[in-house]
Amino acid sequence: MGLLVQKYGGTSVGSPERIAAVAQRVSRAVANGDKIVVVVSAISGETNRLVDLTNQFGGQPNEMHRVLVLATGEQVTVGLLCIALEKIGITAKGMLGWQVPVLTDNAHSKARIQNISGAHIEAVFEDHQVCVIAGFQGVTGQGDVATLGRGGSDTSAVAIAAAINADECQIYTDVDGVYTTDPRVEPKARKLNSITFEEMLEMASLGSKVLQIRSVEFAGKYKVPLRVLSSFTDENNEGTLISLDNEVSSMEQPLVSGIAFNRDEAKVTIRGVPDTPGAAFSILGPVSEANIDVDMIIQNIALDNTTDFTFTVNRNDFERTIEILKDTSDKLGARGVDGTCDICKVSIVGVGMRSHAGVASTMFKSLSSEGINIQLISTSEIKVSVVINEKYLELAVRALHDAFQLDKAPEKTAEKA
Repeated sequence: MGLLVQKYGGTSVGSPERIAAVAQRVSRAVANGDKIVVVVSAISGETNRLVDLTNQFGGQPNEMHRVLVLATGEQVTVGLLCIALEKIGITAKGMLGWQVPVLTDNAHSKARIQNISGAHIEAVFEDHQVCVIAGFQGVTGQGDVATLGRGGSDTSAVAIAAAINADECQIYTDVDGVYTTDPRVEPKARKLNSITFEEMLEMASLGSKVLQIRSVEFAGKYKVPLRVLSSFTDENNEGTLISLDNEVSSMEQPLVSGIAFNRDEAKVTIRGVPDTPGAAFSILGPVSEANIDVDMIIQNIALDNTTDFTFTVNRNDFERTIEILKDTSDKLGARGVDGTCDICKVSIVGVGMRSHAGVASTMFKSLSSEGINIQLISTSEIKVSVVINEKYLELAVRALHDAFQLDKAPEKTAEKA
């Protein structure tokens, strides 16, 4: 008998029929003797509808009031799933974020979890078979409702699993696991049986949409076994297990586990900046103060003691960044500012890189053979990222997938006695 947290996303609870299917899945787990805590998202499309409602009065609504509206989506799902469970003979108790309680800071619409007490959840099992909790929600120290931001239900589930020492946190979604890359771009993409927290964190931060990045951070920090599964299939549905690095034999670690990409990138350059101490801070300081995240950075020094400073930002921040840099350029006496949104970032990720040389050169050779020019390069211990022209994104992903033979499962080598 295990203690499991099962999280169901918006598409998994997207209709009464889907909610009934979730209830059946939960009932099978209960029949196996498991204690089940279910964390649910709002019905698919409901959060967008609620956001639109809050915008009907013009201007920017008060965040505390807006949060009260947005939090109702998950509350509806909790009630419906409890009804569906009761109909098939499973006793269930529904709980909202403030009832658990999920204690957060005061950033009402992008709150971060500070503490969760598992006592109320554990008490549910004295009289009920299943506990159903609203994801995405929390409560501040002042008793105000808070929400965790987009994708926050994943974080809710992992945090609750950590609080109650669950044996596993299962994230049910519309895909049956984590793939080597997006199958819509590379049809030969292969589902991974396992991946490390470190790799998953890199892939999530680099554009993979399977899991919300904060949930992966939480799982890694508190060592919560995490599994991604499909709620639309039942047969051979083992999904992808996300585990600690030391739980995967080094003999089974592939050189590259996956390819991530992100289209939401923009590149900006401030040219002819005097090469003096503090120049980088003078450029990036105002950008940071505007709450704009900077990703890849490159600095080229010219013979005339000036530098061209290039970096990438989210495409939504491009116009604001250009305006900030124009002001900075005037103050520093730089030659000018330019930029483009016609770029994307493609990354290879794998813990096997730690012990193998030549991974980056294989990547660069593969892209070169397809006539793809690399504009920027960034590396870490387990990833290599490049910025290229966006029109070559799909070609680059398929070329790299072939170069690292990701359509083939890594061969397992028997360990010597």
